[in-house]
Amino acid sequence: MYFSKAFIPTLKEAPSDMDNVSAKLMVRSGMIRKLASGFFELLPTGLKTLENVIEIIREEMNEIDGQEVRLPLLLPKDLWLETGRWNVYGKELFRLKDRKDTEFCLAPTHEEGITNMVRNDVKSYRQLPLMLYQFGMKFRDEMRPRFGVMRAREFMMKDAYSFHVDETDMEKYYKRVYEAYEKICKRCGFKYRVVEASSGAIGGSFSHEFMVLAETGEEEIAWCNCGYGANSEKAECVRPEKTPSSEQMLNIEEVLTPNIGSVEDVAKFLSSTKEKFVKTMIYIADGHPLAVLVRGDHDVNESKLQTLLGCNELELATPAVIEEVTGAKVGFAGPVNFKKQIKIVADYAVENIVNAVVGANKDDKHIKNVNINRDFKADVIADLRTVGKGDICSRCKKEKLQFSRGIEMGHIFKLGTKYSKSMNATYLDDQGKDNFIVMGCYGIGVTRILAATIEQSYDENGIIWPVSLAPYKVSIVPVDFKNEEIKKVAEEIYKQLKKDKIEVLLDDRDERVGIKFKDADLMGIPFRITIGEKHLKDGNTEFKARKDDKSKAEIIKVEQIVEYVKSKIQESLKHE
Repeated sequence: MYFSKAFIPTLKEAPSDMDNVSAKLMVRSGMIRKLASGFFELLPTGLKTLENVIEIIREEMNEIDGQEVRLPLLLPKDLWLETGRWNVYGKELFRLKDRKDTEFCLAPTHEEGITNMVRNDVKSYRQLPLMLYQFGMKFRDEMRPRFGVMRAREFMMKDAYSFHVDETDMEKYYKRVYEAYEKICKRCGFKYRVVEASSGAIGGSFSHEFMVLAETGEEEIAWCNCGYGANSEKAECVRPEKTPSSEQMLNIEEVLTPNIGSVEDVAKFLSSTKEKFVKTMIYIADGHPLAVLVRGDHDVNESKLQTLLGCNELELATPAVIEEVTGAKVGFAGPVNFKKQIKIVADYAVENIVNAVVGANKDDKHIKNVNINRDFKADVIADLRTVGKGDICSRCKKEKLQFSRGIEMGHIFKLGTKYSKSMNATYLDDQGKDNFIVMGCYGIGVTRILAATIEQSYDENGIIWPVSLAPYKVSIVPVDFKNEEIKKVAEEIYKQLKKDKIEVLLDDRDERVGIKFKDADLMGIPFRITIGEKHLKDGNTEFKARKDDKSKAEIIKVEQIVEYVKSKIQESLKHE
């Protein structure tokens, strides 16, 4: 492509509403433009890069016997009622009606659609296992769309679904997908970690996230040198051993704490520490209030809590409900003598607190010297908190966990029979008996890969694309395209590279060479060939790799430059 004919509207500065590095660079380099909050237009270089990502994923999905399909973006309400998700998915679901008043949703995911497809045509164990995948747009009405295409309301996803006769067969295939995802990460040039994750609204018994490591990542992951890793929603806390305390249990004592409700302020007021507090949080789970107890310096992990309770909806209680349950305003709830009897669930760490401080369920009052099993009892004791620095790995139980920031690139799930049961997707086994199909689900955020790559690979000059993803592999920069000799050599190199099916951009614009260099670097084109009088008089060109931006340019003979560039491309693809 000649630059003068290309639609690549680069910018010196990014709009002020772009809130992270990748969003700024994608806009500045002419890849995307914002249409509305959470909605982006893909310009030619953005689409070319996206298609490179799609081709890598498609090759790896086909390699594990996947078959590509295409499902509608508009899904009927009836399908979602079958699984019960129509009423529980929440406000993220875009809902609409047609002219006949029939209700639909814009697909945020396709479990219902794909299960419906399979149940209609798969009847026998002889048709299993089966894996179907697609590339398609997804829609989620995010409360706060941010970070450009990283968390948008419309985005492209590769979603795949596998169907099996039993859990054993699904487990085998799950491992194949896991390995395929690792290959995709490597081919995209990622530094990444695979971690255990919460299954969230998709459901299922177990899942893994593939996290691209980046300081700007919006998720925190915990990991250990023993091989364990999990996102902060899933990372397990070790249950402290019960050891006899040398501290004697004291009698409970009610104390006045006027207008002091926070743990930190009460601790200071009572000359105590946050570790001595039992923090009592009132939640509503599927319409029913309950009390959740954690140590004063810990935070409730709502994902763990929801998994434990098995509820569809979980939210903090309103001040009115808190007062109805406890008899006190917000900040003074405690597990002793609730006004209304409710279920109490406690985190492991609460078991070992002797003479704790808790809210008194009275305005402006707390109670000192409260002890579990003497002054109150928990209905359930479980791992309910978010891990933090200093926590020991739950697997090896030796090393302290380490923490990194990451961007979720892919997520794979063991769904079991969650959807096949609710939608009656069955097969006949070799004995003629009906069985529910066992399923797996495997997603990749395709547009997100573009942003994740940039967040991991950029410098002060712009994007640094790996060769596998770059919209153009080579930029040819004639110092003066009006010079006939320079123009002739530039066009000859351009034709040879095109003939070898290498994506190349010839910068024929009537601009200063510095501007051409800046645009090539901003766009992240991996290799640059500069043609100018200085070197051309000796039959040479100047070659520079974008990755080695601080190294000196190489001088390569005109007749050797095409083969040299091809070798560099092959070498890069081999190592990415």
